[in-house]
Amino acid sequence: MELHQLRYLVRVAELGSFTAAAADLHVSQSGVSAQVAKLEHEVGHRLLDRRGRTIAPTDAGRAVLPYARAALDSVANITTVSDELSGLVRGSLRLGTVIGCTIPGYLAGFAHFRSVHPGVSVSVVEDNSDRLLADLVAGRLDVVLAAHADPLPAGVTGHTIVREPLAAVVRRDRGWASRTAIACADLADATVLTLPAGTGVRTALTATCAAARVEVTPAVSAHSPESVLALVELGSGVGVLTATMAAGHGDLVSIPISESVQTSLSLAVGPTPSAAARAMVTMLTERLTAPR
Repeated sequence: MELHQLRYLVRVAELGSFTAAAADLHVSQSGVSAQVAKLEHEVGHRLLDRRGRTIAPTDAGRAVLPYARAALDSVANITTVSDELSGLVRGSLRLGTVIGCTIPGYLAGFAHFRSVHPGVSVSVVEDNSDRLLADLVAGRLDVVLAAHADPLPAGVTGHTIVREPLAAVVRRDRGWASRTAIACADLADATVLTLPAGTGVRTALTATCAAARVEVTPAVSAHSPESVLALVELGSGVGVLTATMAAGHGDLVSIPISESVQTSLSLAVGPTPSAAARAMVTMLTERLTAPR
């Protein structure tokens, strides 16, 4: 039994195809098939059901796969510890961020990490915060920059960058611009533009309105704060974001929403972050929290 055989087994099971696994692993399909067959001979059981269009684990395969993954993780951890003892940071890092991330300091921190640790391969995923945190818990991501109104999931460590209430964002030439606060009841009769379900802002808006016993149905759910702000500037409605998100737009005014649930922007890692993950969090935190 060899490590590459376990690696091939796990990848075929995940992708459901010898062809896809071979392409992902950069080896021949025949090589993957032959090594998995040798592994099956070694353990004395069929581990993959090759019938049908999709390859699926057999009962024996489902029993073996957790141990195969654990063995591969252990070897990766040995490599990580060895590198840390040598003062090296290398390997791969999966970073997840909110969609259309233009937060000041983010790109500067990312660029600094790449210049200091060129041996780390970084892949970036953009998604709604709920899915980013779920992928972090599942081990599909190593570091996430996510907005959330609820507490972070168990086992996740967060470094809060900013925590603030919601604000109604309007044009300076609109009637609400002179107000000092906006109530949820006001939003119920307005054309509300905000972020989609699964984002920290939307979760905070739902919780705030529920506490006020007011139903607010957004007219538009845009994937990025910039899209919401652009629509507000064009007179399409009232934006619901945070004051930080609207900063720098001189034609717009941010008005606090009364008794708003707060939303946080946090850098988060799982229970056993790698050296690369810890370094990324450190460098992003330095830039994201730097005085502007």
